[in-house]
Amino acid sequence: VLNGLQLVKEALVEHGENFAVRPTKYFHILFFKGLFGSNGYQWKQQRRFALSTLRNFGLGKRSLESQIQVECRFLNDVIDKSQEKVQAEIDQVLGSSRLATMADRANMPYTDAVIHEIQRMGNIVPLNLVRLTTKDTTLRGYTIPKGTMVMATLHSVLFDETEWETPFTFNPGHFLDAEGKFRRRDAFLPFSAGKRVCLGEQLARMELFLFFTSLLQRFTFSPPPGVEPTLESKVGVTHSPKPYKLCAVPR
Repeated sequence: VLNGLQLVKEALVEHGENFAVRPTKYFHILFFKGLFGSNGYQWKQQRRFALSTLRNFGLGKRSLESQIQVECRFLNDVIDKSQEKVQAEIDQVLGSSRLATMADRANMPYTDAVIHEIQRMGNIVPLNLVRLTTKDTTLRGYTIPKGTMVMATLHSVLFDETEWETPFTFNPGHFLDAEGKFRRRDAFLPFSAGKRVCLGEQLARMELFLFFTSLLQRFTFSPPPGVEPTLESKVGVTHSPKPYKLCAVPR
């Protein structure tokens, strides 16, 4: 088990080739092979096919951006046509009616920071999927034999006390510099790292920004009267919140 940013990066990035394989038998039981559990030529072919399919869907193109904007409009109609700062930034950059595009993100550093901090605190996949060493590998003076199953705990990276100023507190400032500009953090690895980094990361980032800004442009969200918000969650394959009620008040 790998804990902390430095060890996780050393293994999955610096020695990425040595940790790029999935333990087939283990993943056959869990996922019945497919992209997640395959290796070698089969994995490369399936990954190439998946990327090709995502590109056809519009990954990285403005056509996909337009599709998501249409979904945002539909979602806003269905719903009946730190939050105040995000909304102030949205109002300043977008106004009350223009939907965001990815080009707007550079001009909305606080909104971008809030989205990143939500992902960090959300910690959706605390345990990275298991990998298998392809050859004997040395990490921090320890020899890891070929064929060893290795799991990186992304939770330990997202809450690493040596990397984050206030790791256990929601703080968008983690992603803002002294001038209020957005800054990237090496310890932000919700999509994992290395050869097996999440294939849909670019798509997810786009969707998160466009949906988030669209919703907060039109609504103010709060818990029902008398109900205190909670970070209570349930843990399974993913780490997710327990069912809860939320009030969406049109702005």
